[in-house]
Amino acid sequence: MTDALVVIPTYNEIENIERVIRAVFSLRRPFHILVVDDGSPDGTAQKVASMQREFPEQLFILNRTKKAGLGRAYIAGFKWALEKPYGFIFEMDADFSHNPKDLLRLYNAFAKASADLVVGSRYVKGVNVVNWPMGRVLMSWLASKYVRFITSMPVHDTTAGFVGYRRKVLETINLDAIKFVGYAFQIEMKYEAYRLGFEIAEVPVIFTDRTLGVSKMSSGIISEAIFGVITMRIKHAFRKRK
Repeated sequence: MTDALVVIPTYNEIENIERVIRAVFSLRRPFHILVVDDGSPDGTAQKVASMQREFPEQLFILNRTKKAGLGRAYIAGFKWALEKPYGFIFEMDADFSHNPKDLLRLYNAFAKASADLVVGSRYVKGVNVVNWPMGRVLMSWLASKYVRFITSMPVHDTTAGFVGYRRKVLETINLDAIKFVGYAFQIEMKYEAYRLGFEIAEVPVIFTDRTLGVSKMSSGIISEAIFGVITMRIKHAFRKRK
C-alpha cells in the first residue's frame, strides 16, 4: 500500500499512456495511479484497462462519458481519491511534459518545506521550458505574472498543472464550488488553498512540450484564464467585504 496517488486526466493519449504509467511505477517510491478518461475515441481507456491485469492493485481508471474539461476531470479524480486513505494526491499530465521522476521531488517537498500544496514550477528559478515557441513561453510567463499581480498569491507558476496536495487541502476546499473547467482551474485551486491559509511551496522543474499526441490548448481556455481571474478576485473581495 502507498499513501500517494497520481491523478492523470486523459483524452486521446494512446501514444503516451502506457509509457507514462510504466514510468511512474518504475520509481523507487510507490505511487498508485488513477487515470480519468473523458471518453477517448482512440482507445486510451481500453489500453489502461488492459494494463490493470498487470497492475491490479496500483492502477485504476475512472471512465467518463464525454470530454467535459480538465477541471471537471480532476474534481472527479479528487473525489475518488478522498474516498480512499491516500494522504497525498498529485496531478500530472499524460504527455511527459511533466517528468514522472519529479514526483519524488514533489513528494519530498511536503516534509522538507512543511508544505500543504507543492507546485512543480517552471518559473521559480528562471524559465525552464523546452520545445515551446518563444511566443507561447512569453504568454505563459506573463500569464503567471498577471495572476500573481491580481491575486497577490506568492506563487511564481500560478498556471502550473504539476501539483501535489495534502489530503486536508482537498478535504477543506469546496470542490463543488470550483467554477473553472480549463487551465484556469489550476489557478483557482491554488488561490483557494492560499485563501484558506495553506502553505504553498514551489519545486523547480523542467517542462518539456509533448512530442506525441495533440495539445488540448484552445483560445477559449486562454480567455477563461485571463478574464476569469479578475472575476474570481472580485467575487472573493466582495464576499470578504460582506
